[in-house]
Amino acid sequence: MAVKAYQKTQQAFSNPRDTEYRLFAQITSSLIDSKNLPRHDERVIVAIARNRELWSMLASDCSTEGNQLPASLRAQIISLSLWVNRYSSDVMGKRADMGPLIDINRTIMEGLAIRNAQAAAPAPANAGSPLV
Repeated sequence: MAVKAYQKTQQAFSNPRDTEYRLFAQITSSLIDSKNLPRHDERVIVAIARNRELWSMLASDCSTEGNQLPASLRAQIISLSLWVNRYSSDVMGKRADMGPLIDINRTIMEGLAIRNAQAAAPAPANAGSPLV
């Protein structure tokens, strides 16, 4: 479900970071909205499943040969994905609070927002000039 939404959204927007941010925002919003509901509520189940799918997709992308992220960052994302999967099981088993899943997603969103802002900022007037 999340992968199809990701792919559809990615086609509509040219900047992959914007797409990732929007997808994280949608899924995090679902987690927040369902945070205090009973774990058997369909909205909780869907929110957790979409979040797991998002993180699984990120881990899969990070394990591909053509991924251009630094190896250490890819390893951290894969590690986070594994943690999200395990922790989500604890949430569904009523042994853990949903808060840390929301916090992780918000942290990633903050990082994406910073990178988007840096990418959108105009280059200094003398950038790239060999005379500077």
